[in-house]
Amino acid sequence: MRESLFRCAQQGALFFSEETVGQYQDYELSVRCYEESLKASNYKERLSLPFSGLAIDTLKSPFVFDFVEQREGIIEREIERELVANIAKTIMELGTGFAFVGNQYHIEVSNKDYYLDILFYNTRLRCYVVIELKNTEFKPEYAGKLNFYLSAVDDILKHEFDNPSIGIMLCKSRDKLTAEYALKDINKPIGVSEYKLSDFIPDELVDTLPSAEDIEKRVKLEFDIEDGELV
Repeated sequence: MRESLFRCAQQGALFFSEETVGQYQDYELSVRCYEESLKASNYKERLSLPFSGLAIDTLKSPFVFDFVEQREGIIEREIERELVANIAKTIMELGTGFAFVGNQYHIEVSNKDYYLDILFYNTRLRCYVVIELKNTEFKPEYAGKLNFYLSAVDDILKHEFDNPSIGIMLCKSRDKLTAEYALKDINKPIGVSEYKLSDFIPDELVDTLPSAEDIEKRVKLEFDIEDGELV
């Protein structure tokens, strides 16, 4: 009798475990589908499998560079310099496989000089990644310029065994439908994402914010906690 009950308990635990795993997988799939719906790119149309899926995975909406302060009047070059100065944090936010090649990377086309904002090589994707940074809302003409850069990188830098270079346009804001129309007939793989910086707190407001000690005192008073009990 005891053995029968034990077997039933085991089977019940197994059933519950499988059901829980299934629910979690459904949840993960729903989250992934939602995240995919926020992304704007032509990677799926311009890249073959499984490369297109890996490229889509590199996009976030938004990228969060919370180590760069959102100051009034901050310009693109200042943001770029801070991303490069904190390159380890930048790469952590970009994701797996990114290796920094250079910023304001020089290429020459027909005796004219051009400069890529930030150039990476992704060892997971086996391709160059050109990142262009705009401290404005996305505009359709931005896609044409990045398309030109990708053509040049593929011709000048790409090796025989590299995959096609991809572009990521980082903008302060982005309308998804506008981005999709802009990328629809672009022949190079490009993604458009927003980026966020850390919130800026004006100097005159800093002194008005409660300190860590003030917050701790308020918590102790609210919950009647004695000194030494709050960890």
